[in-house]
Formats: sequence, C-alpha cells, structure tokens
Amino acid sequence: MAISPALGKEFMDIVGKDNVLTEETDRQAYSYDAAVLSPVVPALVVIPTNQEELGKVVKLAYENGLPITVRGSGTNLSGASIPEEGDGIVILTNRLNKILEINQEDLYAVVEPGVITAQFAAAVAQRGLFYPPDPGSQGVSTLGGNVALNAGGLRGLKYGVTKDYIMGMEIFDYRGELIKSGSRTVKYVTGYNMPALMAASEGTLGVFSNLIIKLVPPPKAAKAMMAVFDDINQASETVASIIAAHIIPCTLELLDKNCIKYVEADAKIGLPVEAGGILLIEVDGGHAQMVEEDAAKVMEICKKCGCSDIRIASNEEEKNKIWAARRNALPALARARPTTVLEDATVPRSQIPAMIKAVNEIAKKYRLEVGTFGHAGDGNLHPTILCDRRDKEEFHRVEQAVDEIFDVALRLKGTLSGEHGIGMAKAKWMEKETNRATIEFAKNLRRALDPKMLFNAGKKFV
Repeated sequence: MAISPALGKEFMDIVGKDNVLTEETDRQAYSYDAAVLSPVVPALVVIPTNQEELGKVVKLAYENGLPITVRGSGTNLSGASIPEEGDGIVILTNRLNKILEINQEDLYAVVEPGVITAQFAAAVAQRGLFYPPDPGSQGVSTLGGNVALNAGGLRGLKYGVTKDYIMGMEIFDYRGELIKSGSRTVKYVTGYNMPALMAASEGTLGVFSNLIIKLVPPPKAAKAMMAVFDDINQASETVASIIAAHIIPCTLELLDKNCIKYVEADAKIGLPVEAGGILLIEVDGGHAQMVEEDAAKVMEICKKCGCSDIRIASNEEEKNKIWAARRNALPALARARPTTVLEDATVPRSQIPAMIKAVNEIAKKYRLEVGTFGHAGDGNLHPTILCDRRDKEEFHRVEQAVDEIFDVALRLKGTLSGEHGIGMAKAKWMEKETNRATIEFAKNLRRALDPKMLFNAGKKFV
C-alpha cells in the first residue's frame, strides 16, 4: 500500500526531502535482514538525523496508523528488521551515531542508538576502559540493535551480554513523548526497571533515543589457546568439564569438523583440518599469575578429556589468528552453499554434549550438511545448515531438521534463542517454550505500551 504524497511530505518537512526514501529501488535495501525469510519492501524509509526529528517521526507515523520498524544495520538473524506488509515504514537510525559522553571517573558512556559496536569499543579502549559485549557482527551492527536483540558474543561466558551493560536509556513512546529510565548511578530503584524490559524487546515497545552504557576496567593479563580433538564429542565433553571445575574462561568457543574445513579453505590460517573439533579458549584476569594458573588447569582438563594437541598463543598476532578462526566461521560457511540457515538453540552447559550429538544425528537423518560452532561455554550453539533454498525438496528437509533441533533444545531444558532473537523466524515456536498464558501476558503488556500494536508489528508475540 502506498503512502499518500501529502503524508510523505509531512515526513519530509521533519527530516528533509533527502532523508525520506520514496523510490522502490531505494527502499528495497531495507526489505530484508540476515534471516532466511522473504523480503518485504517498506512503503517509506525515513532517516532522522537528531533526537527531535526521531520523536516527531514516531509521533506522525503512529498517529497515521503506520506500522513502524526501527532499523540499525539490519544484521539480525530473526526477521526482526523486516517491515510489515502494506504501509509499514522503516525508521533508519544509523545517522543517530554520536558518542555523547565517555565518563572515565564513573565508568559509563552515553550514546545514540546508531553507534557502531566495534567503533564504540575502540573509542572506549582509547580511554583505558573496556566494553565487553562483542557480537560477531560488531563491525557493522549498532548498539541500538544490540540492545533490541540483547546481543551476546564471544566474551559472554565471563562478562555477560548486552543487557548486563545497560544502566539507563531514553525512549520515545507511541505519542512521541520522551521517556527516561535508569541512571548514571550504579544503584537505581526509581520506578520500573525499563532498561531491562527494553533489552530483547525487538523494537516492540518503543524507540530508543539514547543509551547509558556501563564500562569496566580491562583485564591486565590474558592467555589464549587452541585445543584440538579427534572427536567433536570429546570437545563438547571438555566444555562441560571446564565449567564443572568452576573455571570461567573469558571465551570458550567450539568449531566442528565442517567449520574447520571451510574456515581453513577460506582464510588459510593453519587450522588442523584433520581434527574432529577444536576449542578456542581464552582466560583473563587482573593478575598474570592467576591467569597462568587458570590456563594450566584448563590445559590439564583438555588433556584428560582426550585432547590431541594444544597450541598456545605466544603473542598478539597468534592470539588474533585464533580468534580469526572463530569470527570467520559464519562467513566461510555462508560461502559454501547458496543458502545458510543459522540457528542458535541454547541449552544448559552440562547438556552441550547431548545437544552436539543430537544435531549430528539430525543432520544424518535428513541428509544435510551442518557446521556447528558457537559459544559453547554458555551453551549457545550455532548449528548452521548449508543448503539451497531453491531446491524445494532439500529445503523441506531443512525445515524438518530445524523443528527437531528446537525440540531437542527444549527437551534438554534449553531455549529457542540465546542471542539472535525471536522476530518472525521463531514466533511460531514461542508457545512450545512457554505456554498460552505467558504469550497472552506478554501481549497485554505490549498493548499497554503500544495500543495499536504498530511497533514492529508481527514480531516476537503474534
């Protein structure tokens, strides 16, 4: 459904003619995200450049009954950035990209939602501070998007995820009114804990205006290593053993044989292609001696669990190679076949061996090539199915496999999504994990904050 020229002009009066995209060829770029879902071309794309414009755009859109999808870089994997069919509009926030404050005394920063994650982390590091969340898309993803999906990352095991670093925020409600919640203080019990509610809300409750983000001192010492296993089950059992020993590495990542093969072919960084699986491990802390002791304990556990080789990074260059292996996993797999179906079923850490075993059995059952990698230390695995969506028979097998992967994750007391979100892709499974009463409770809460259900309509709870 086209938006009337008169209404289009009202948006142009707010943000300027050049910041309203009306041509279909321009709007197509905002019709999809990284999920394997059909694109939906928005009726309009509006690009505010400051907070005042953002509030006015939200108000005008809502008053006219336009479904609103707020978009940063569109890197999410759940369909949460795909606009609503018909007269849905996209509000693009990537020009709201100012770091407003980095406070070195009180350890916080204030940012606009369009700030790129890696650029923010680098700016913070220049001040001698540390922002730990590091999603795989950090080079292009925005902080607003990270909060909306509660993005995780490689360091989530020890340092937590995005929600653990949100101290406060300002948001625009459906009336275009500015709502303030949270604080620059460590303690805060004034009013409802809106920042916690907004984390992982996927744009369904309001529109971020700015964010107050907690910072921490960086670790003073770290040690990275690669543990090589002949069998992926040995690697997965090692993860459970490390956690059971009450050692919490900064990072504990797993790559199976397919991931190793494709990453090495793509990046040529010296991975052991004959291995059944590898663990990429880093321990860090405030004292070098403590780090050495933890690293020694981890190596001992790896050897007891059947590790065939351990490679220690002796300098920063070798450490970067280890993490390049993990960060290249998805891009390398994505280049292998036309379609990449990436999931993030997450289980309790003690159930990682069972989940790995089940994924491999499901892949064999449905005759599919699957590469599994992920944040094994916090139970967040990414079984990635390599296929071609144009082959209808093959893709039907993919859909059956995904159903079974989720069934297994829930049977193991896990969850549908550890960090990618629900969006459109997983909404149909929500009741399986919860129940009908939980869904209705969430929808009633949503209606209270969004009476017309226009904020990211059709996502999360439907």
